Amino acid sequence: MMKISNLITISAAAIGVLCMLQASPAVSQEKHGVIPHAPLLQTVIPGTKNLEVAVYETEYAPGGINPRHLHPAAITFYVVSGTGVWQEDGKPPVTLHAGESLFVPAGTIHSHWNPSTTDHLRFLEFIVAEKGKGRSIPEPIKK
Repeated sequence: MMKISNLITISAAAIGVLCMLQASPAVSQEKHGVIPHAPLLQTVIPGTKNLEVAVYETEYAPGGINPRHLHPAAITFYVVSGTGVWQEDGKPPVTLHAGESLFVPAGTIHSHWNPSTTDHLRFLEFIVAEKGKGRSIPEPIKK
């Protein structure tokens, strides 16, 4: 017969595993331009027919990267915590720290990543675009 303390330990471990399986991942190593969750804000701008503003929160694990992509609309990045690197094609990389921001014009091919091996990178993305047209579009790898 199994001791009650062993049953409690096994039950606690099982609950922990189930919780981990149930939880949706907040970070991933490679984003590929897709944010797997709803925006913090997404609303049509008053006085327009279909122009909307969207704000997304994104988190990259250490070493996480979003490879070359573009947005059909302008996008502003704001770093909440950590350090990130953004690079537009043909330009040197720009390193941003918490509290800093970067504006990327519509159609600009760029990539961004978390250069840290220990810290997470959290940033906000602000997009103003025609409804449904602000998300990123992957670009092929440079040859």
